[in-house]
Amino acid sequence: MSEKVAIILFNLGGPDCKNSIRPFLLNFFMDKNIIAAPTPIRWFIANMIANRRTKNEAGESYGELGDKSPLLDNSIKQSKALDKVLNKNAGDNVKYKSFICMRYWHPMAPQVVREVRDWGADKILILPLYPQFSTTTTWSSLEQWNKAMFEAGMETPTSTICCYPNNEGFISASAQNVKQKYEQALNDGHENIRVLFSAHGLPEKIVKGGDPYQWQCEETASKIAEKMGIENLDWQICYQSRVGPLKWIGPSLDEALDKAAMEKKSVVVFPHAFTQEHVETLVELDIEYREEAEKMGIEGYYRAETVATHPDFIDGLAKLVFKHTPKNGVYAEGEDVLCPSHFSRCCMRCGSPKP
Repeated sequence: MSEKVAIILFNLGGPDCKNSIRPFLLNFFMDKNIIAAPTPIRWFIANMIANRRTKNEAGESYGELGDKSPLLDNSIKQSKALDKVLNKNAGDNVKYKSFICMRYWHPMAPQVVREVRDWGADKILILPLYPQFSTTTTWSSLEQWNKAMFEAGMETPTSTICCYPNNEGFISASAQNVKQKYEQALNDGHENIRVLFSAHGLPEKIVKGGDPYQWQCEETASKIAEKMGIENLDWQICYQSRVGPLKWIGPSLDEALDKAAMEKKSVVVFPHAFTQEHVETLVELDIEYREEAEKMGIEGYYRAETVATHPDFIDGLAKLVFKHTPKNGVYAEGEDVLCPSHFSRCCMRCGSPKP
């Protein structure tokens, strides 16, 4: 009988209809990894932000997409593509099946744990759809997953891939997507082109608290720029999606666009910390920042697509799965700690969170 290996694909989640926008946002801002405050204070802040953003920014953004997020549908496409590659190359002794586990909207950990149990998994392999590790994404999802496993009484052997910021397939797919838009800009007559690698931002205090996300994002951007193979490529990293009054890591995408405008640059924006299209790419980058760029006088605003189901990316994920299936515990790609020692929240150093 074939060993059954369940692949758990972590992702953020998103509302599936207009009425779920507020509860999705409430779940998000109630996460102690997002707002580190005592529960009563966090509840007050989360309700206030969720109410305001539902009426304003988030409501309008999701309204552009038919009042729902495409994140689940796009994650399902990735899941199906990965399963196809895995089971084509796995042989007769192993059967793989991917399960999508969202953090802030359905399907969430308790439901997915039940599905994995009902399928009869012999082994679990956790694979975040976040290449770069952060306490606000992968760690938060692991906390909820481990809690759901504990409450279900499941002790299935588990291998966790905490991060893969330099994964060869991910870097290759990214470089191809960016280069395609770069060449389009050249063909359109633009010569002074800057590539802006835009990642979702974080409050500065989270990074100062030992979170390696910013460092890993910088590593990814550098590898993609190198892989593009363009001599003297003009590029920089920046951050988007700021929320609230705290100081965030920078430079912001707004600042990067303003600098490009002053220097008479055209831009190719690539969201290198996202692996599929959703509201931050389809609305924030494609509509809102495009309009800002035009107001700033930028001639030539291009946005490279996320890696999605690019064959190189899916093959890269499959190789990760095959390599980590025999293991138990938490490992970065390559099995060695990737992050410099001052990043105390490195997942390999901390291990998997306790339920």
